Amino acid sequence: MIDLYYAPTPNGYKITLFLEETGLPYTIHPINISADEQFKPEFLAIAPNNKIPAIVDHQPADGGEPISLFESGAILFYLANKTGQLLSKDLRERTEQLQWLFWQMAGFGPMLGQNHHFNCYAPEVVPYAIKRYVEESQRLYKVLNTQLEKTDYLGGNEYSIADIATYPWAKCHEYQKINLQDYPAVEKWLDKIKQRPATITAYHDA
Repeated sequence: MIDLYYAPTPNGYKITLFLEETGLPYTIHPINISADEQFKPEFLAIAPNNKIPAIVDHQPADGGEPISLFESGAILFYLANKTGQLLSKDLRERTEQLQWLFWQMAGFGPMLGQNHHFNCYAPEVVPYAIKRYVEESQRLYKVLNTQLEKTDYLGGNEYSIADIATYPWAKCHEYQKINLQDYPAVEKWLDKIKQRPATITAYHDA
């Protein structure tokens, strides 16, 4: 059983998407980030960076004590190894999938997060910041589009944790001032993932 400490944000959805795809049993523990519940000592004991998501695996593969984990990319990698799903066993495809997972973690997520902040939540309009992060978002969407012109999914022709990590952020393209007509391969990929039963369940149950 997996305990998932969660809020309905792009990073939170990554984990519910994975869990729904694999059928791994889990229990959601909502964290109200608007009420600063992420700073409570009991949550910080699991996630010292005070960010969701975090998990506790009560049945780790080694049969030992429960394992707690924070950082969405690390959680996806751990769960993929635990289940043997959504990460290729082929060396070359696996390497490609991990490369795109780290691309999302290092660039696509953080830059789009800044875009969200300055376009939607900043207490004052900062034109320089808006321009900077919208332009960087456009560059990253172009990188994503170029890859998806060549393969059905990020990292190859099989759906993987690279797609799961990237989809929730790209789904919010309207908040990022991104016009998907400029990125047709991304639009096609989004529509394909949106129709997966696990995606429908993950977002419906949020």
